[in-house]
Amino acid sequence: MRQTPISWMIAAAAVFFTLTSARAARVGERAPDFSVADTNGKTQKLSDYAGKFVVLEWSNRGCPYTQKHYNSGNMQRLQREWTQRGVIWLTVISSAPRKQGYVTAEEENAWLKKINGAPTAVLLDPQGNLGHLYDAKTTPQMFVINPQGTLVYDGAIDDKPTTDPADIGRARNYLSQALGEAMAGKPVSMPASRPYGCSVKYPGTWF
Repeated sequence: MRQTPISWMIAAAAVFFTLTSARAARVGERAPDFSVADTNGKTQKLSDYAGKFVVLEWSNRGCPYTQKHYNSGNMQRLQREWTQRGVIWLTVISSAPRKQGYVTAEEENAWLKKINGAPTAVLLDPQGNLGHLYDAKTTPQMFVINPQGTLVYDGAIDDKPTTDPADIGRARNYLSQALGEAMAGKPVSMPASRPYGCSVKYPGTWF
């Protein structure tokens, strides 16, 4: 039976979805390793941080949901709080060139200095490979990897999916909860939540 162009496109999309889904990170499973250059030209590998807790934070400073946490100083406070406790914090920018949130290394480093950002490193992922590897959907979106290399949290930073900074003080911070429980040797009580924010501006997307 001859396939129509529409049926061929549907089949191709299904194959693409299956392939990308099969390799995406999943809570409770080993977090996939990666090798990505940071804004200082250093190659960052997840495997380099074996034995440590690692946070991956997807970011887009043009997104009002990201701005909520940075303009208020909340994200920087969290970065300092947890890196001071030995957590590796890797901010990831997966915005493609000419899309919202895309920055050069120099631009990002200047902005981090201006806003007193404190991640361990910022990873530039303009091709979206790392974003797709972890199936990052929004900015912000947070991931927590334990010292054994297992992904133990994937989702929203908190339970207030708004752009209002006033909501931060009354929010339940899922990230801090997951880190606190995991570092205390307890199971993470909420290992996944629905992320909120702007869509990650991957190459090939129109939105």
